[in-house]
Amino acid sequence: MGLGRVVRVAACAAIAGAATWGFTQRWMRRPPPVVVEMSPAATADATRSGADEPLGERDPFSEQSQYAHRQPGDEQDQPASAWLRKNFHGETVSLVAGPALATGAAVGVALAPGLNRCARTAGVGTALLVGAVGLYDDLTGDSSSKGLGGHLAALREGQVTTGTVKVGVIGLTGLTGAALVSENLFDAVVGGAAVAGHANVMNLLDLRPGRAGKTALLHAPLVLTGTGAPIGAATLGAVVATLPDDLGERTMLGDAGANALGALLGLAMVAREGSRSRLLHLAVVTALTLASEKVSFTKVIEGTPVLRQLDQLGRRP
Repeated sequence: MGLGRVVRVAACAAIAGAATWGFTQRWMRRPPPVVVEMSPAATADATRSGADEPLGERDPFSEQSQYAHRQPGDEQDQPASAWLRKNFHGETVSLVAGPALATGAAVGVALAPGLNRCARTAGVGTALLVGAVGLYDDLTGDSSSKGLGGHLAALREGQVTTGTVKVGVIGLTGLTGAALVSENLFDAVVGGAAVAGHANVMNLLDLRPGRAGKTALLHAPLVLTGTGAPIGAATLGAVVATLPDDLGERTMLGDAGANALGALLGLAMVAREGSRSRLLHLAVVTALTLASEKVSFTKVIEGTPVLRQLDQLGRRP
């Protein structure tokens, strides 16, 4: 990688990081106003004490919203309290890091020097659309359907869950983004599925402070080369900006941040991959998604010394 390319990639990361940090700090002080219409199941969960119900490895498509900290009828503080959740320690954390990451990464990609128009459109669109549908699930979803199988079962019964909506939007966004960086239909379809699968896998990992962010940083060798390098750099820059508050248990990524993070990393990889590499990419994320229906990633991590040490790095046990 030449010096000029290194400078451009570093600039993308710096722009995205600065934007993400700015959005996070601003929204932690004054969260954006939202109109939240919670479902009956989510409302029932919201009345419980979050400290008494630790965050578990529940629904990879709608994990965090059932731990709403606000109480029904608290209209005066509704905009702020709608953004609060209880994490697995019982600490009150804010969801604003998720939309801040998605928006900051979009800013970084939009201003990235040397990025072609198709890749720029794919990166900005992926960040904003996946972040938006993830936030929709964060703020309005419930835990009545768990996992991919649960959402598909609900759909067969005629019930459209927030998780089902999210799966559909992420799938279409992944396909569109991959098509913009592909030369043929086959590569676009395989790449789109890989992007969507990557979004889901990253969300599956967002169950402990900093876990998704650290996993994202391990992607650096895969996303900082090739035509998708500016997208990867902007994504990692945004992640670095969120890590201190995430590890300090002041914020969490939620679906908005984790899904957008995974989709952008997947897109950056797809942009540099050929047909065979995309097939391997898709096989890996598919295998991990299917495994998650049977195996707890948290138990695997806690039972593997190297993974456990990395997972606990920078946070309290």
